[in-house]
Amino acid sequence: MSLSAELLLHGYSIGVFPMAEHRDDPELFWVDPKLRGVFPLDGFHISRSLSRRIRNSGLEITINQDFSGVVDGCADRADTWINAELHGLYRQLHQTGYAHSLEVWDGTALVGGVYGVTLGAAFFGESMFSRQTDASKIALAYLVDRLQQTGFHLFDTQFLTAHLASLGAIEIPRSAYKKELEEALNRSAEFTAPIRQSAAGVIQRITQTS
Repeated sequence: MSLSAELLLHGYSIGVFPMAEHRDDPELFWVDPKLRGVFPLDGFHISRSLSRRIRNSGLEITINQDFSGVVDGCADRADTWINAELHGLYRQLHQTGYAHSLEVWDGTALVGGVYGVTLGAAFFGESMFSRQTDASKIALAYLVDRLQQTGFHLFDTQFLTAHLASLGAIEIPRSAYKKELEEALNRSAEFTAPIRQSAAGVIQRITQTS
């Protein structure tokens, strides 16, 4: 099927999301898992080693500075569901303010990041990548802190992986997810709202809420 940016947003609003079988497959299909991965915003697990890494890495965190670079990084793997059409649709959503990225930089090198789509107070996490040890974990820690500070209610991870589970993500039934989604869509949040995010502050806030 061929999608428009508007239809893609409608899909998110009713709890489904698109995927391709692989990057070279032009066909897209909707996914509506019976069990949905979500990140409780007060449940991020930050280990001592990750805490040290955040404090001492010297990495820089930005938002929306290289959206295409983050999507490219997420698609740069042997098995990816991000085909050319999806990449283009996410760029359109980014240009209209519905898709956002968080980047992790080591100097001028993009070493990690995460991107997703926002509607109301819901953040639909699409994918993340890492080119340096713990870069994707650091990206998620900063993302969770930003979502907490800017009024988000739902952080949807679509599926639960062992990596996400180790950081605090859980699975909930489809019916429970739809209730959470409805509540989030009836609220407002602003991903790009100006906030302060120092390494020490992120660690302190996450530790207090987890």
